[in-house]
Amino acid sequence: MTILVCGEALVDLVPVHEGPLLSPKLGGGPFNVAVAIGRLGSPVAYLSRISRDPFGEQILASLRDAGVDTTWVQRGDEPTTLAMTTLAEDGSAEYSFYADGTADRLVADPGDLPDEISVLSFGTLSLLYEPGASMYAGLLHRARAAGKLTMLDPNIRPAAIDSTSGDITADGFRDRFRSWLPSIDILKVSEDDSFWLGLGTQGTTVDDWLAAGVTAVVMTRGGDGISVFTASEEIAVPGVAVDVVDTIGAGDTVHGALLSFLQKETIITSNAVKEMSKEDWREALEFAAKAAAITVSRPGADPPWASEASRD
Repeated sequence: MTILVCGEALVDLVPVHEGPLLSPKLGGGPFNVAVAIGRLGSPVAYLSRISRDPFGEQILASLRDAGVDTTWVQRGDEPTTLAMTTLAEDGSAEYSFYADGTADRLVADPGDLPDEISVLSFGTLSLLYEPGASMYAGLLHRARAAGKLTMLDPNIRPAAIDSTSGDITADGFRDRFRSWLPSIDILKVSEDDSFWLGLGTQGTTVDDWLAAGVTAVVMTRGGDGISVFTASEEIAVPGVAVDVVDTIGAGDTVHGALLSFLQKETIITSNAVKEMSKEDWREALEFAAKAAAITVSRPGADPPWASEASRD
């Protein structure tokens, strides 16, 4: 019962606190999710195309150090994607990207997946940049049709959408997002991302997403906690109080922690997610909130290890 995380790995150029310098940190939403799952002790593999440049070698080594299976990783001579990160006073991050001709967007279709891959995770820039975006969308639809559990975080990056040189417009991306909904079991969104996608601002409701085929919508609310919406109920847990260094990787840690929890509880089908009780969801969300609090308490995307985020 392996989780396959699909999507980009990149290098975040993060400001050094109290100075003008930038420090390179490994990142990318899917990369962070895979590392979080591996560190939390669940079996996880990673599907992407990673550069053979020095950054790519560091990315590959970091995945392996976290216990991530890299069998599905493709390699290329193209450079690694770079992200320029700007931090606000509250630790929130904004990004600009250098992704033209980079390795991860050229990922090839892996073909049929073995039965041991029971859960697939998707997210962030890999859903935006072509030709990889179309490949991942096709894989998402095939996986759900084959009965595998799917989870997706669109992780909206407006600056990337504005700079894709005609790949897709904002409205085009929203249309693409709606086309994914029938193939998503768990949709994870931040509160800000949900507004960008039209929730509450364009007449869209969570019920619309559920009616389109999503089994559960998990919404992160920063320090205010996490909520989940299903066809029958809404459950919320508070955030964990912590001194925030920055919020880089917080949502990715929630994503990874939830999948690790579900894998360990053998909740790996659509029906199993539908049958989760309020207490199941509360325990899952509390675990994810605790893991995310550890991540935001230290610089960069640095998800916790199992020994730091026990469920006791």
